[in-house]
Order: sequence, then C-alpha cells, then structure tokens
Amino acid sequence: MDDEWICGRMGEDEPWMLGAVNPPVFENSLFAFATAEELGEAIRNEDERYVYWRGTNPTVDLAQRKLAALERGERAKCFASGMGAISAAISSQVSAEDHVLVLGAVYGPTTQFLRYLEKFGVTHTHVDSLQGCDSAIRESTRLLYFESPSYMRYEVFDIPAVTAWAARHGLVTIMDNTWSTPIFQKPLTMGVDLVVHSLSKYVGGHSDLVGGVVAGSSRLIRPLALTEYQLYGAAMAPHVAAKVIKGLRTLPVRMAAHQERGLAVAAFLAGHPAVRRVNHPGLASHPGHALAVRQMSGFSSLFSVELDTESRQEVAEFLDLLRHFRIGVSWGGFESLVNAPALSTKESVRATMGIPVGLVRLSVGLEAAETLIKDLGLALEGVGRLA
Repeated sequence: MDDEWICGRMGEDEPWMLGAVNPPVFENSLFAFATAEELGEAIRNEDERYVYWRGTNPTVDLAQRKLAALERGERAKCFASGMGAISAAISSQVSAEDHVLVLGAVYGPTTQFLRYLEKFGVTHTHVDSLQGCDSAIRESTRLLYFESPSYMRYEVFDIPAVTAWAARHGLVTIMDNTWSTPIFQKPLTMGVDLVVHSLSKYVGGHSDLVGGVVAGSSRLIRPLALTEYQLYGAAMAPHVAAKVIKGLRTLPVRMAAHQERGLAVAAFLAGHPAVRRVNHPGLASHPGHALAVRQMSGFSSLFSVELDTESRQEVAEFLDLLRHFRIGVSWGGFESLVNAPALSTKESVRATMGIPVGLVRLSVGLEAAETLIKDLGLALEGVGRLA
C-alpha cells in the first residue's frame, strides 16, 4: 500500500463514515447490544469489538488501522500518551526477575520507567553497542530496547544487525521510531518486534495533542490490548484520535518540508565556528550517515548541536537571544523549538547519556529556513565568547 493513500484515504470510504469528509467522532462511553449473548461474545473479544471506551472505539480504531498499515504491521494500539505506549509495551514483555538491555541513549522517562520496574524485580543495563550487549546479556535477559537515531545524540544503529543479534539470543526487540516516523523508516520490516511512537510529535504535527502507539504482530499486540492497555487505563480519547487522523493526512507533505528545512539549518550550523559538532544523520559528516541512507528514506528535522562552550550560562544566554526559535520541550510541530539538557538535567544523568554541557537540541519547524538561520546566527554572535 502507498503511504500517502494510507494517510489520506485508507478506511475513510467505509459505510459507517456516511460520506463524511472527516471521520465521525464517537463520543459514547459504551455500546449496547441486542442480546446478553451478543454482549458476552463481544466482551470475550474486546480487543476487536466495541464494548467500552477503555477497550476501543470506531474513531480510535481507524487511527490504529492507519498507523499499523504505515508501519507495515498487523495491528496497532493507540494510547493516551507516548509513555503510556512505551510502558505498556515494555511491561507486556517482562516479568519479575527479568533483565532488559537498553542500547544507546533513549528518552529520559523511558529510563525512569525502567528504574521504576526495579521494585518489581525487573533490572536493566545500558550499553552503547552490540559488543556491549555481548558483555551485558544475562540468562534472565528478555528484552532489547533502543531508538535509532538515538535520543539527543542521534546515533544510528544498524537495525537489521541489532534484530538479528536479538533473535539469536531469543530476545524481543522494541524500538522507538518517533524521530523518523513511519514515513521515513519502517523498523518492523527490518526485524523489530514492536515499534512505539509518541504521536504528540510529527504524526499529530500541530502541538495540540498527546498520544502514543504500539505497532507489531497480532501475536504481540492482542495480549497487550487485553491486559496492559485495559489495566493501565491509558486509553486514547476519540477526539484525540480524530486529530491524529487529520495529522496523518498531511504527514507525508510535512515530513518532506521538515527534512528540507532541517538539513538547511543543520548545514549552516555545521559551518559555524562557534559550533563544535552537529548531530544530524542527514549530513554527510555524520558518522552514521551511510548507514542511515541504507535503512531510512528521509530525515526529520530534530537534531542537536554542541556549542563551543563548557558554560551553562552561555548556553542559557544563547537560548534567550533566539527570537524565532521558542524555548520549550517536545517537538514535531509547525513552530521551531530549542532546548538544552544542561539547564534541566542532572549532571549524573547527562554523563550516563554522554551529553556535554554545550549540547542544544533544535526542532526545526515549518518556518522559512532563511529566517531560522538568521535567528541562529544573530544569537551565536550575541554570546560574547562564542562570537
């Protein structure tokens, strides 16, 4: 199936749509049945039947089908947040006394959740490479979790090599694909077992929703839908699903524009004397560029730069001098955003992730690249020592 057709039309010509150009939003909390027998049968198959909002809903179901098709998965389950999806996916694959391998830098709250699981006897180890996995794997290891490109540092991992290694050791793999979106990268086709996303970022695309999704095989998604999804209660609301569907309609066009603007800004910063390093896999200078080109069809506009400073004050001054980039968390919307881990993250956490003081994360939005480049240039010139 073509990605643009999936995003724009798949499932939107079915009879229940009644010809509406926007999918109807089913706000009802429950569905009634003609007989008690019908209700019982539906409850036994609540992952596929409409019974109660906490299970699924026609509007949410359409979003799930589109996302599963985009990822080339059999099924997907939408959650009320990205962390709802991540925590459910991890929980569905581990039990007490199990061990998790974490490859590369990952989203901070994901690590926090793994630490939370320690009170239930689930342990984890962070490693930087497959060689590190060889050293850290235990008899109790059940899961390998990673992002590619990785969090903040945007290192690229060889996904087929990672999944082949995990398969040889009998491990399930979960990968966060939020950075690329399924438009630019399809991990399930490279052997990953479960893919997670924060839909709050590029998929939603307008900084007006919070949501998450897990996609994969029916064998893995069905038990997750019947247990973790139901018991954690992180159900996606129908209104949010409607926004996800609208975001998907423009996702291919927006990602092409994000890629163009992001690469233009990254190239400018790569040539600036106040910048030590630009961590963008789309640049030929990136160590993982050749690998990225092989397993990705494009690049998003989220990347980091390392300023030529060891001063938190100078990093803060740089952020404060920006006029078009807004200071804030999250990313993937129209507006360009900037954030600096050194200003909000504990030094010990940064050290674990290999994040220097001068690292600044940029989310290039859909404003004109020339405007953003001028803004960055003036801010760099305004910080005395960096000029």
